[in-house]
Amino acid sequence: MSMEHYTLYHNEIPAVLAACEAAPCMRRLQNVGMNCGCEYTAFPRFRDLAPYSRFDHSRGVARIVWRFTHDEKQAVAGLLHDVASPVFAHVVDFLHGDYLVQESTEDGTEAIIARDETLLRALKNANLTVGDVCDYHRYPIADNDSPRLSADRLEYTLGNLLNYRIRTLDAVKAMYEDLTVGDAEDGKPELTFRTPAIAKDFTEASLVCSEIYVSAEDRYAMQMLSEVLKTALERGVLTEADLMTTEPAVIEKLLSDETTRAAWRNYRRFSAMLCADAPWGGAAWRQIPAKKRYIDPLIEGRGRVSAAFPDVKERIDAFLREPQTQFLAAVETAALDS
Repeated sequence: MSMEHYTLYHNEIPAVLAACEAAPCMRRLQNVGMNCGCEYTAFPRFRDLAPYSRFDHSRGVARIVWRFTHDEKQAVAGLLHDVASPVFAHVVDFLHGDYLVQESTEDGTEAIIARDETLLRALKNANLTVGDVCDYHRYPIADNDSPRLSADRLEYTLGNLLNYRIRTLDAVKAMYEDLTVGDAEDGKPELTFRTPAIAKDFTEASLVCSEIYVSAEDRYAMQMLSEVLKTALERGVLTEADLMTTEPAVIEKLLSDETTRAAWRNYRRFSAMLCADAPWGGAAWRQIPAKKRYIDPLIEGRGRVSAAFPDVKERIDAFLREPQTQFLAAVETAALDS
């Protein structure tokens, strides 16, 4: 990928990871993006993003888990954690009314793994079972409860720090190389920073990402794209099964119908936001709450960053207090061809 952040990760991987990466259910993720459809809009924040797919992310998670555990089943579970992600990822949570939890897109992981013959052969050759790898929540280095730091949160944070140009590659490398495995408050293993200043920098930078994830542009784009998909489903342009294909395939179907083609093209023209306490004019106003994500990592021997640095705690608390009650609408730019 053009962000080049794979230079960060452990490149010596077990054969089972390489074999699993070749599976059809993993290759599909090459055409499912990490930015939940926002990259198709004309919002300045999103329109120049480098390609960043669920496949890229999953490979990174697996390499992080392998580096810090050298456990094949944990690394494979990290690799496969997004195989049930639909097109546009968490937009489908908005479609299903699960946008405040964002867990509906994890449904079906075990069944998808069990249907993929390439995966099953790879697992058998490594003496692993579907049960070993179908739930990465079992492995705290791969995943844990927010706001702890896991391989999943680490990977998409480092990727987005580069993609949104929040930090340089050298700064991101310093963050990654500073990590070790420590013990959380309950004794479970957790990725932990050695150096307080680097831990603070990571936390502050990750909070910038958190603010983007719930920005007016992001929330509005995801809601409106979910409405495009809903219209397509109601008109028979798409089926639920289509949501488990690829974004290019779904876009092609949207463009095949006059109504959904117009809706998709309108979506692609979103270029600026309007925010108001009450709707006005004829715009498509929406009031959209969304899940707030943040990370409060451990510092070796000092507890969490929020405890070590009161100013960071104040910033986290301010982020969590920020209301999402305003009505939102988009300004559209000139027409696009697709």
